[in-house]
Amino acid sequence: MIEVNGLTKRYGGTTAVKDLTFTVRPGRVTGFLGPNGAGKSTTLRMILGLHEPSSGTVTVGGRPFRDRSRGLRHVGSLLDAHDVHGGRTAAAHLAALAAGNRIPRHRVAEVLQEAGLAEAARRRIGGFSLGMKQRLGIASALLGDPPVLIFDEPLNGLDPEGVKWVRDLFRRLAAEGRTVFVSSHLMSEMEHTADQLVVIGRGELIAAESLAGFSARGTRSDVTVGTSASSVLEGLLAAEGATVRVEGDLLVVTGLTSVQVGEIAQRHRLPIHHLSTRSSSLEEAFMELTADSVQYLAGESR
Repeated sequence: MIEVNGLTKRYGGTTAVKDLTFTVRPGRVTGFLGPNGAGKSTTLRMILGLHEPSSGTVTVGGRPFRDRSRGLRHVGSLLDAHDVHGGRTAAAHLAALAAGNRIPRHRVAEVLQEAGLAEAARRRIGGFSLGMKQRLGIASALLGDPPVLIFDEPLNGLDPEGVKWVRDLFRRLAAEGRTVFVSSHLMSEMEHTADQLVVIGRGELIAAESLAGFSARGTRSDVTVGTSASSVLEGLLAAEGATVRVEGDLLVVTGLTSVQVGEIAQRHRLPIHHLSTRSSSLEEAFMELTADSVQYLAGESR
């Protein structure tokens, strides 16, 4: 478990993180979201003891991470896939980490196999693609078989097979009862992977709740309806004040509930083969709820 209480980090006159309080619990994948410059990387570095908080506390398993010897047995992390010695082989890099944390040497071969790098074990890291370096970083995080895992943008550079592997891996790790904390800007992947979300903006907490709960906070809600009498139903719904547009074989209705749409169709004996409510996606809710926290806007006038 990761517990963050009143965490604040200042750099001179700039406050990068302000009074953050949240808990990341085991047995689930928790996504860590925020616009660029929101303070996500700074927060992760404070969790791992790489940056000292200006105030507040953060513990992993009830203790500050800095107080733990052989840290890879307690927390595995990937912060920067490029932060490796390019002259070493993948196997040598992991062997050095294993030796420094008193991890059995056989774990090196196991995590290389898990990450799909067994055939690249003797290759120098400097020749790796970004996707291969990401896989190596994930292998490093898994090396000590830790109960807590932290990843910062782990999907960068991965091909579709790699993305699926990471998604399945995170799900499996959480199912094993581990704490999995993942910072990512890929909303579609968070929608497929995360159970819980921690969302920050300009260093402050915006939300700490379930993915479904956060998505439901978006204001968009419309109804999709399928019928063989589309043009007739479209006119009837418009007459009731709804806004209607066509998406493929469906009508998308804003301004009426699914119950109201169904009742109108039934009253006029129109056949319905599809009727559902569609709420905001994670990306839509994120864009809406973090709009005031975006630091850099494309096309912004100077």
